[in-house]
Amino acid sequence: MNHKPIKILIAKPGLDGHDQGAKVLAIALKNAGFEVIYTGLHQSIDAILNTSVQEDVDVIGISIMTGNHLRLTEKLVEAIKKAGIDEKMLLVGGNIPRQDKAKLKELGASEVFPTGSKFDSIINFIKENIK
Repeated sequence: MNHKPIKILIAKPGLDGHDQGAKVLAIALKNAGFEVIYTGLHQSIDAILNTSVQEDVDVIGISIMTGNHLRLTEKLVEAIKKAGIDEKMLLVGGNIPRQDKAKLKELGASEVFPTGSKFDSIINFIKENIK
């Protein structure tokens, strides 16, 4: 039986100019059998949302290193809800202080993976929790 691979969007919202971790993660996810779309640096919330809809992704992953993770996640979750695609898994990663993890999940993140998270943890979370 043919199963389509899980499709994941990796995006860098806002003015964040650090994308090495996102690029390495994208490669690890591809090597694990996922279809990955990496949108590059300086993506607006609208651009992330539009690409998610156009590509019909299963997972939206954002990587934020600037410290603006709460506001950017809040804006993205609002846009996702407004577009009616809130069944999509939303992952937030990057330079995330431990004390902000619960708040990000309250905002709507399915899971939060701070800098240094193991690729296997991310891969297993997606496989075990994808709808």
